[in-house]
Amino acid sequence: MPNLESLYGEIPSTLGNLSRLTILDFSYNALSGQVPESLGHLSHLTFLTLSNNRLVGQVPASIEKLSRLEWLELSYNQLVGKVLASLGNLTQLYYLGLGHNSFSGNIPSSFANLTKLSEVYLNNNYFKSMLPRDMSGFQELGYFDVRENSFFGPFPTSLFTIPSLMKVFLGKNQFTGPIEFGNMSSLPSDMVLYLDHNKFDGPVPESIYKFLDLDFSYNSFSSFGKSSQVLDETQIEQLDLSSNSLQGPLPQWICNLKSLGFLDLSKNRISGSIPQCLRNLSVSLEELIMANNNFTGTIPDMFVNATNLKALDVSRNNLEGKLPKSLTSCSLLQLVNVQGNIIKDEFPFWLSSLPSLNVLILRSNQFYGPLYHPNLSVGFQNLRVIDISHNGFTGSLPPFYFSYWRNMATSMQQAYDDENLGNPRYGIDYHNSMEMVHKGVYTEFERIRRDFRAIDFSGNLLLGSIPESIGLLKELRVLNLSGNAFTSNIPQSLGNLTKLEALDLSQNKLSGQIPLGLGSLSFLSIMNFSHNNLQGQIPRGTQFQRQNCSSFMDNPRLYGLEEICGETHVLNHIPQESDDLSEPKEHVINWIAVAIAYVPGVFLGMVIGHIFFQHKHEWFMEKFHRNKPKIVARSSN
Repeated sequence: MPNLESLYGEIPSTLGNLSRLTILDFSYNALSGQVPESLGHLSHLTFLTLSNNRLVGQVPASIEKLSRLEWLELSYNQLVGKVLASLGNLTQLYYLGLGHNSFSGNIPSSFANLTKLSEVYLNNNYFKSMLPRDMSGFQELGYFDVRENSFFGPFPTSLFTIPSLMKVFLGKNQFTGPIEFGNMSSLPSDMVLYLDHNKFDGPVPESIYKFLDLDFSYNSFSSFGKSSQVLDETQIEQLDLSSNSLQGPLPQWICNLKSLGFLDLSKNRISGSIPQCLRNLSVSLEELIMANNNFTGTIPDMFVNATNLKALDVSRNNLEGKLPKSLTSCSLLQLVNVQGNIIKDEFPFWLSSLPSLNVLILRSNQFYGPLYHPNLSVGFQNLRVIDISHNGFTGSLPPFYFSYWRNMATSMQQAYDDENLGNPRYGIDYHNSMEMVHKGVYTEFERIRRDFRAIDFSGNLLLGSIPESIGLLKELRVLNLSGNAFTSNIPQSLGNLTKLEALDLSQNKLSGQIPLGLGSLSFLSIMNFSHNNLQGQIPRGTQFQRQNCSSFMDNPRLYGLEEICGETHVLNHIPQESDDLSEPKEHVINWIAVAIAYVPGVFLGMVIGHIFFQHKHEWFMEKFHRNKPKIVARSSN
């Protein structure tokens, strides 16, 4: 049944009889079919918007007759064809919105007639051409968006002589060559420029500090150019130079960008040490991303004043030494990622004092020592992802080890998390980016679901029993404890993890049965119990029957593998009724006590969540993406 608040069906051709009509707004409806030719008869029309419908086909050529038209908005439909060829006569036009369709063709020379244009949105189409060589005639242009097309050719230098220019989006095209801004003296100081995902090369231009927000990511820039004189009043807040070919040391002038809130230098070949002068940015900096470079030396202890820092990622470099304890000053810190370095330090218990810490990745370093100390906190109440794999951590974990990891235990705090932890100021919700083993495959997550919870302790020297408190973490999706020296039985409490998708307990010294409760975990699609001392019947659940035989190998006393491995690959096992094969009894009294202590905290999370719920984080908001009335039709007298 159609939404009664929306118009549906085709636009009637008789609409063209309303010859005195000046405003026509059919946006945000469910209209289908083609745009009628008769709209060209509306000679008094000044405002036409048909956006956010299901219109198809070509825009009729008769639209060129609407010589009084000032506003044309056709975005978010399924329109095709070479629409720009029909617009050269619309010389009064100041707003042109064609985004998110399937338009094609080039920008014709007649486009130069539209000198009153203030906002142009050609984004997310199939246009393929060079931009006009001289765009200086568009003296009122403020917004220019041609993202996600196939535009090519050199950087449009003439565009940056327009004094009214505010925002330019050229990303995801095929532009090439170096960047030349020319004379920028007339440009405003709060301009936004996105050049990402093109083929620009050469040095990063010296004048970048004159912008407010710059995205040069995914190009082929090779150097930082000459040292720039950065003015004290520079206002640049976001600088993304990731995924280029930048090499050499980090230039000192970056340290003078004192309003910088977001800096991403990842996936380059930058070398040398991380400069101490970055402490100059610490007050304003919210996200510092320097992953996948060739940085050496230590991480400077420069975060005493970094009270706004939310994300620190220096993964995949050659950094050594210890984690800087000045990070304890970063009360808003959500993500710490130092993966793939040669950091040699004990487990940073002191990070548990950070109330907002969401993601902690220490993978593939030289960390050592125990994960538990009776006099140190292991509270991490808001942690939802922890990867400390492939280090040298030792010792055992007490049964209550995971009792206070409340963000992994309940979804009731989700509303609280969304309000307080997931509200980055800039375009990238970076604490949702990470790499880890997921379902047996090393995976790079550009964004992580809000409900994703993961623990990876694999590849260490941990021993003793797996803590029974793991069963409290009912939001857990991924658990990897492989490659340690855990002994005793697999905890029966794992059967409580109803959202678990991947479980790897391989290469330990576990004994006893695989808990039958795991057979009822319907989301558990990947599991590995190989290379242990397990015995007894494999659970009959469907998910177990779908596993590869290798998931159970090197457990000679397991049986029930016929359906998985085939008769020829299974030894004859005789089930034995013995105390050794019986499932261990739960420590009911102890866990009731834990639950009693735990419930008040959950209740508090519910109350806070109720207060703060309603907040929603958006990655990007385009200017023309706003609520409009369903139908507006106005006629002149």
